[in-house]
Amino acid sequence: MASQEENQAQPFADIFDEDEAEKSFLLSKPTCLIILGKPGSGKKTLARKLAQIWKCVFIEALEVIQTNIQEETEYGLKCQELLFKGQSISEELVTEMILKKIESPEVAHFGYVLSGFPSLSEEYMTVSQQIEKIKTLKLKPDFLINIKCSDYDLCQRISGQRQHPDSGQVYQRNQWDPNVIEKRKKEKDQYEEENEEEDEEQEEEEAAEDPLMMSEFLHQLVQRPEDILENAEERVGMYKDIMLHPLEDLMAEQDCQYLIELDGNQQPDDLFVAKNKAYVASDKNYICCYCCFNKQDELFRVLSSYKLVAHRYRWRRSRWGQACPVALKEGDLVMGNPDLAVSFLGKMYMLSSPEALKTFMLNPRPYLLPPMPLPPCKVLVFGPPFSGRTTICNLIAHKYKGKV
Repeated sequence: MASQEENQAQPFADIFDEDEAEKSFLLSKPTCLIILGKPGSGKKTLARKLAQIWKCVFIEALEVIQTNIQEETEYGLKCQELLFKGQSISEELVTEMILKKIESPEVAHFGYVLSGFPSLSEEYMTVSQQIEKIKTLKLKPDFLINIKCSDYDLCQRISGQRQHPDSGQVYQRNQWDPNVIEKRKKEKDQYEEENEEEDEEQEEEEAAEDPLMMSEFLHQLVQRPEDILENAEERVGMYKDIMLHPLEDLMAEQDCQYLIELDGNQQPDDLFVAKNKAYVASDKNYICCYCCFNKQDELFRVLSSYKLVAHRYRWRRSRWGQACPVALKEGDLVMGNPDLAVSFLGKMYMLSSPEALKTFMLNPRPYLLPPMPLPPCKVLVFGPPFSGRTTICNLIAHKYKGKV
């Protein structure tokens, strides 16, 4: 009887309660992915596409180096100094930048797509140590995506790559080899006989606009040393000797439903549509989307009838009203600027400054989790000397978790 009475005393919990759902989302872990595969299998291309579609942060060695140099961070200045001296950037410095990026507020909100780590280089950490580092990350990877490709097909594809020295753009054989291009055109014509006239017009326009069809451009393409067949075979052999077995152990420990293996001979777009969308979409359906508008009234007027969050669910003002969430978290009550309004999870928030807007958009979770919004209460205690002002202030601060 006691257990029945206790159950009856508890109020009914609404699993569709809006506040509880929002709190659950803010406390949830963002989806994180790691792309694995042999050198030249297309890890970076696929990772970039996934990050672009799912609004995750793309993390890769070269991308992290360029970002730090552009933003002139401490790591970026070190990289610039090394490059100006003609020295290479150490593996230790690159690893520190990657781990620092993974721990950033932006990644804590959006999640990441990591490519090129663990790396073949064991100058700073062995492959086993790099894998252990991945296992101990605060934001552990949810999905492992392994791109599989035979050694022969991969080496043939790498050896067929050419680079334009001025732009740095890399082209595959089917983009620069006239014989392959002509063969693909003939195959395309056989399958598209119904719209021959339209296809011919489109091909003529593409040929006129595509600089690769110009003979002068084709002669400018060069083969990089790492794309020579012997060097490509050596890199693939190093991967199989150094990295393959530790990665197989890592994938064996992964839950099979979160381990995705892809055919590396397919195009990146085909890989993305065929496999990744089916698995990753389940966790990324409710990814946040920011919409910036100039005026608050226009914001509500437009969103009230357009892009509904769900059926019969409209955009609304948040519990913060016009107060800036970032300033409120810091203990200040500052009214937001309608010109700096954003939408998040179906509610409107107004920020007080461009800096607050940037901070909020990187990761809004710390500013929205309970007990926020908590309007600051400021108390002034005054009186004659030795009347106990300091004692009262300390007691009030201790009681209400304030600052003296």
